[in-house]
Amino acid sequence: MALSFTIPVSIISRLRLALLAALLSTAGLTSAQEPVRIAFMDPLSGAFASIGTSGLKQAQFAADYLFNANGGILGGRMIEIVPLDNKQSPTETQIQFRRAVSDGLRIIMQGNSSAVANTLNDTISRHNRRNPGQEILQINYSAVDPVLTEDNCSFWHFRFDAHAVMKLHVLTDFIAANPDINSVYIIGQDYSFGQVVSDTSIQLLNEKRPDIAIVGNEFHPIGQVKDFTPYVTKIVSSGADAVITGNFGADMVSLARSIIDNGLDIPIYTFYAAYDGITATLGEDARDKVHLVHNETSNPIPTEERKEFIRAFKAANPNNDVTQPRIINALSMLVQAMEQTQSTDPYDIALALEDMRFTTMSGNEVWMRGDDHQIFQSLHISVHTDEGVEFDADNSGFGLRTIHSVSAENSIVPVNNCRMRRPRR
Repeated sequence: MALSFTIPVSIISRLRLALLAALLSTAGLTSAQEPVRIAFMDPLSGAFASIGTSGLKQAQFAADYLFNANGGILGGRMIEIVPLDNKQSPTETQIQFRRAVSDGLRIIMQGNSSAVANTLNDTISRHNRRNPGQEILQINYSAVDPVLTEDNCSFWHFRFDAHAVMKLHVLTDFIAANPDINSVYIIGQDYSFGQVVSDTSIQLLNEKRPDIAIVGNEFHPIGQVKDFTPYVTKIVSSGADAVITGNFGADMVSLARSIIDNGLDIPIYTFYAAYDGITATLGEDARDKVHLVHNETSNPIPTEERKEFIRAFKAANPNNDVTQPRIINALSMLVQAMEQTQSTDPYDIALALEDMRFTTMSGNEVWMRGDDHQIFQSLHISVHTDEGVEFDADNSGFGLRTIHSVSAENSIVPVNNCRMRRPRR
């Protein structure tokens, strides 16, 4: 004879509640264990691979050193930096973007080449309009074409570096104050950033020192010139007292090396003439000649916190340097936005980043302007030397010593041509 009995409703309710609690607990544990995945899209192969690979190592180290080693973020989630090789090609960038979307990556860090950054900006804007609720956020740590925070500004794009015009204001002030400079030769890569450097340098020097003659203004194909001797021959024959260039990577190494080899003893004012093999290649020959305009101070390093970070990075990566503190700043501000909102949703992060103020490892406050998503920070000019250099570059004994600084407050420029379209949720 079969036995039957009835379980009271109250017990069933308690069992259901216990089961639900267990499921929620398991789901919470699973969520806590899932990493926060951030794409790092830059050239990891080809002519500019050294720059992209160096940046990737800095992003991965910062994630591990600052956050993962301290229990992660958002209650225990690790940060995973996912490398995507765009070969510094706008076409390959679109391919890698589709890969990022298919892999569920909704935050993309990118910095090398303003042409690539503009392509990514357009691609993200189009994707986000068509896919509400699945938006992608662009964290631009180094592409400095002003248009990205001006005519092409986007709610989904944030720039963590000073743009070219901001840097050129500082650089041309420094040049104009030097009475020994009466003529300048401008040379650069033939793309948007190189053209901005040329046009803006001419404009600002004409305003500040109309007596300075522009004795050359030349562009060359990006990443294709193997021998800069024909270009440098023109510089020599022009009688220029100084050179301004926006070149980076292999083009910067070859140009500077050719200028020095031709016996020109004149200052070279640059944006990217340091680290990643450039410092070691130039060595003694570039002493007190090559100058760099950049954010964050070089030697002397102002705080023990930043010194400890550099030492730890060098211990883990003996053949690399902390070349781009703005990568660390960008990642740190991104995490601060996530913690503030308890969210990894790009829309929530974007709102939190707007008008965020953040203190860097150097003890300096930076400000992300909400109107155009342009960051403001102190700017500096440093010189290639081995004097007063506590932290060298490329293990060469040479590095950068800061010789001129402008505060964040004095680097602010007005909002220009940004008509940002803000999405509604």
